Amino acid sequence: MDLAYIPSPSTGVIHLGPIPLRGYAFCIIIGVFVAVWYGNKRWIARGGTAGTVADIAVWAVPFGLVGGRLYHVITDYQLYFSEGENWVDAFKIWEGGLGIWGAIALGAVGAWIGCRRRGIPLPAYADAIAPGIALAQAIGRWGNWFNQELYGRPTDLPWALKITEGANREAGTYHPTFLYESLWCVGVALLVVWADRRFKLGHGRAFALYVAAYCAGRGWIEYMRVDEAHHVLGLRLNVWTAIVVFVLAVVYIVVSSRLRPGREEIVEPKAEKKAETSEKAGDAEEAGEPDASAGTGSDPDAVDLGKDDKDVEHGAGKS
Repeated sequence: MDLAYIPSPSTGVIHLGPIPLRGYAFCIIIGVFVAVWYGNKRWIARGGTAGTVADIAVWAVPFGLVGGRLYHVITDYQLYFSEGENWVDAFKIWEGGLGIWGAIALGAVGAWIGCRRRGIPLPAYADAIAPGIALAQAIGRWGNWFNQELYGRPTDLPWALKITEGANREAGTYHPTFLYESLWCVGVALLVVWADRRFKLGHGRAFALYVAAYCAGRGWIEYMRVDEAHHVLGLRLNVWTAIVVFVLAVVYIVVSSRLRPGREEIVEPKAEKKAETSEKAGDAEEAGEPDASAGTGSDPDAVDLGKDDKDVEHGAGKS
């Protein structure tokens, strides 16, 4: 008899009349808002303007959702295109199934488009939003809890996750790998924030640190999962992906720190130009410089008055 366990929701959707409210979708949406909110705070602290992160997210988020879904469908194609399956289910993103690898990859393309339109360096933007992305993942993983998916091996630990009988799953208590990854992502966010403050990371190195740290955790968490997945040389495909991406991220940190040490001084040229204009105006005001229009004859009344006085003095204007 299990004395303690984490219960699973009896359903992942609540119907508000004809409108379905899905827990998975709510977790994704809340995660996006947190990432944009915290990314905006970090961007302003780096010298950028408020609203820039949200403007670029308009490009990055849709691209990321499409990329995440594509990665899931391609790597788990048998769930949608094998005999007896309905390929239309590949479009039902609300039922779960987003691959973070595809989300980050294609999301970066969307962010690059948004940054290019505003004349902003993508690495600086990526550094600003990196901890927010980790927090978004931490929140998003709870969507798997609502859908009773992505759990680990059977266990009787006090924090075991209770799974009910359902399609493609057996009732029992399992390792809550969704919770492990959620907590790991919170730790990754804290690590990036600390390292960024301590070492003044720039030129994309804060983002690379987030990627490397996430992959380190994803590797062992993925190894615990028991859901169906493709294997290569005895390891799950996502484990190999985590290893390869981890190595690439570490190499980037090392090479980048040698080629481009330090941090960008200007992250948003438009914000810098605006600040310089305001500073010059303030300096001129403090120095007591007159307004450009003052005393230059721009006041028509003053001109006419001066002219009339002069004409009278020379006897002009007599009838």
